[in-house]
Amino acid sequence: MSAVMNKNEQQVQQWRDDFPILARQVHGKPLVYFDSAATAQRPRQVLAAMDDFYQNHNANVHRGVHSISGEATDLFEAARRKLATHINAASEREVIFTRGSTEAINLVAQAYLRPLLQAGDEILISHMEHHSNIVPWQLLREQTGAVLKVIPVTDQGELDTQALPGLINARTKMLGLVHVSNALGSINPVREVCALARQHGVTTIIDGAQALPHLQVDVQALGCDFYSLSGHKMYGPTGIGALYGREQLLEDMPPWQGGGEMIRTVSFEETVWNDLPAKFEAGTPNIAGAIGLGAAVDYLQGIGLDAIAAHEQDLLSHASAALQQIDGLRIIGQARNKVSVISFVIDGVHPHDLGTIVDHHGFAIRTGHHCTMPLIKRFGLPATARASLALYNTRNEIDRFIPALKQACDMLR
Repeated sequence: MSAVMNKNEQQVQQWRDDFPILARQVHGKPLVYFDSAATAQRPRQVLAAMDDFYQNHNANVHRGVHSISGEATDLFEAARRKLATHINAASEREVIFTRGSTEAINLVAQAYLRPLLQAGDEILISHMEHHSNIVPWQLLREQTGAVLKVIPVTDQGELDTQALPGLINARTKMLGLVHVSNALGSINPVREVCALARQHGVTTIIDGAQALPHLQVDVQALGCDFYSLSGHKMYGPTGIGALYGREQLLEDMPPWQGGGEMIRTVSFEETVWNDLPAKFEAGTPNIAGAIGLGAAVDYLQGIGLDAIAAHEQDLLSHASAALQQIDGLRIIGQARNKVSVISFVIDGVHPHDLGTIVDHHGFAIRTGHHCTMPLIKRFGLPATARASLALYNTRNEIDRFIPALKQACDMLR
């Protein structure tokens, strides 16, 4: 058994060595980064890919006839193909680069749904959505007179699937659902929900920002119409993400933003739109970001999502048990199927104070509502503390976290 553990520890240490920031200190203590659900760290391979672009291939894409423009275009489009393969899109034409999941959802709201909505039509989302999958639909509600409905969440932090069928009707035009909750770690039954929506002719968009770092995602198997993702959650750069959309839907949608690249011809009388995916990528894109995202895909595939999931599930189990050593600690969200995200509260201790004190021990955790204010209020709380564990975290870090929490509790109670 010890030999197996040593082998596993050596493997994780190899992964950790890829992340330069993990070698630094905070307040004189080794950094322990438990905030990957907010943004993951970047491995050397991603940083190197972006550096290589800027140092050796920096040029605008698609527009130049000179050599380095061609090189930049090849790298940019290779990244798109990598991502399309990673999520099993039917074609790279179905992958639109965006600034992140938030922009992807707004694109669908404004370019796809708004032209179709009439007053009284309904949009269905869940109680566990990130603000980025709530606010765009509220804006549509104000613009069109549509109705926003909410699927409840159980006390365990799971989607109330029994309530779902009664919320879908002939006026339902869109169902938006988070794949993995950033606040609770809950993994939603996306395939089943999409199948039910499809039976009723309802279009689906899945917020996959928190799923891609932990799960192997197959958009065709899930049966969704749209799927959004953010690069910085999956060890890639900030400011880059993507929207997957079924090709026919994207073909039928009008553009969202106008400018260069998304046009075929322009005159003062008429503009003809470009083909997919360029139709939705107005202006100079985040070229280095896309290349970095492609490198992040390579990195994840090199390790293997199964290996990552196994390690993170071990961390989740170990941390969930270890946290029970803290008197008055309660984990919020006990879904049967979840990733390595743990939100918790401690009696008599405000999460913000807790986060400040453990930071002085080198532990980076998140405190607050996690951009899910309705969900946190649903549990009757102003905020929680959240430890989100990733492939580079270890059991040892968790074991060192418990004394820091105990010391913080002694100070604050």
